[in-house]
Amino acid sequence: MRYLPTLTIAGSDSSGGAGIQADIKTMSALGCYAMSVITSITAQNTCGVSAVAPLSVNLVKAQLDAVLEDITPLAIKIGMLFSSEIIQCIASQLSKLNIPLVIDPVMVATSGDWLMDKAAINHLISELLPLSTVITPNLSEAEALSGVKITSQSSLEKAGTWFLSHGAKAVLIKGGHTWDREATDYLFYDKGFKSFTHNRIESRNTHGTGCTLSSAITAYLAQGYALPQAVALGKEYLTTALLSGKEVSIGNGHGPVDHFFDPHRSIKL
Repeated sequence: MRYLPTLTIAGSDSSGGAGIQADIKTMSALGCYAMSVITSITAQNTCGVSAVAPLSVNLVKAQLDAVLEDITPLAIKIGMLFSSEIIQCIASQLSKLNIPLVIDPVMVATSGDWLMDKAAINHLISELLPLSTVITPNLSEAEALSGVKITSQSSLEKAGTWFLSHGAKAVLIKGGHTWDREATDYLFYDKGFKSFTHNRIESRNTHGTGCTLSSAITAYLAQGYALPQAVALGKEYLTTALLSGKEVSIGNGHGPVDHFFDPHRSIKL
């Protein structure tokens, strides 16, 4: 049995569809041993977020120290960090490592609830971005971080270039909310850019899609895939999870994807 430890540093979603819970489900479904550092607690369900509270910086650091002094992850995913203090703590610890790092800049929930202290954005850019193997913003997150209004292919390329110029080794701008009829994600890295396209899936069960994709990429990096291949496989996993879960009824709002879909089922991509 191969032992593939991965680590997620993120917030907890009490409804189980996003955050730490989605990360662990995804990594486990893809054959990895998922460890976690919880940065914040949210009270939420499929309809929205009713409360958010960060953990103390000391407790976040203690969790991370405890994991790293005993088990070395093969890849790390970062999700919701909430505050400048937590970002600075995580960046200080991870700057000592040479491990693939996937950053999903969780800023706003699917429901529209804000999940990051706006004052923390500059610290994310200056301290974490240069440590990343890839950062995976959706369209609104890419706009908020880069300051580029994305309305066309040329403005999207301008935003991608901004991330590379600010220290990211690569950026995957997710296309779930772009102008295309198909869902296309764009990966910008040192060799130019590469697109990944799948048909759009009509489903209300989209809670935690960003967490799921970034965790899948992390799992495939842990398995030794190069970044473009890890992204392609992660995108395929998410697409199948969306398709498998689109008819499932969980909650009254945006339900989760099917993280543990049966790979032997006949699902047309």
